[in-house]
Amino acid sequence: MEQLISNLTSMATAAGGKIVLALIVFIIGNLLIKTVLKMMEKSKLMDKTEGIVRTFATSFVKIGLYVILVISIIGIMGVPMASVVAVLASAGVAVGLALQGALSNLAGGIMLMIFKPFKLEDYVSAAGVEGSIKELTLFYTVFITVDNKKITVPNGSLMNANIVNFSSEELRRVDLTFSCAKGEVPSRIQEIILSAIRSTPKVLTSPEPFARLSGGTNEAMEFTARAWCSEADYWDVYFDMTQKVTEAFAANNVKAPSVRITAEASK
Repeated sequence: MEQLISNLTSMATAAGGKIVLALIVFIIGNLLIKTVLKMMEKSKLMDKTEGIVRTFATSFVKIGLYVILVISIIGIMGVPMASVVAVLASAGVAVGLALQGALSNLAGGIMLMIFKPFKLEDYVSAAGVEGSIKELTLFYTVFITVDNKKITVPNGSLMNANIVNFSSEELRRVDLTFSCAKGEVPSRIQEIILSAIRSTPKVLTSPEPFARLSGGTNEAMEFTARAWCSEADYWDVYFDMTQKVTEAFAANNVKAPSVRITAEASK
């Protein structure tokens, strides 16, 4: 009995020592990983690296270091690596199915980093999401919407979706439609719209602004107005141009389209 108690005590002491050592390694390893990541972010090499590549590389190194840390702790606990490999091999099918989505996202992240359909801060519409790119990680891309929502999209979904990058080109065109009464003179309305566009701040003179009659109904005429601006000024020009044309219509007594009241509506 004394021998049994002695053996149990020895085993408990050994196990306790391993657990304490594993905790120490975990704490120190975690601090070292955070230090390495901070050094990477502040390094001159990372400063020269394009934003998408920088965030992807940081995510890759972070996950790799934590995998090494976990393997080290398993070794300290005395678990034979051969046994771990055997367990993973026996559960290979289940593990493969479980990691299928993750591997797809990893491959998607690598492809996004290589082909660079967007960069950090670009305004992008893809996979049913629209917003500015904040970060590309190993498995996910982070969007920030115009109303400051954070949306995380799997990289695999992005690679299989149509990506519209609104920030890729230096210039953007603002397209607006304005309506007036059918009795107005088209050439007069066209000149009023063009004059309002030219007076709008940040509108470029080349390419030249455009305004033409483009459609209508029995009660109204529709005019298409187009103006070019720098990509960064798009929304300023959009709202300013809308206001300028509306004010110009009011100043020149341009009549609004009449509203047809049908027999069904009057009941």
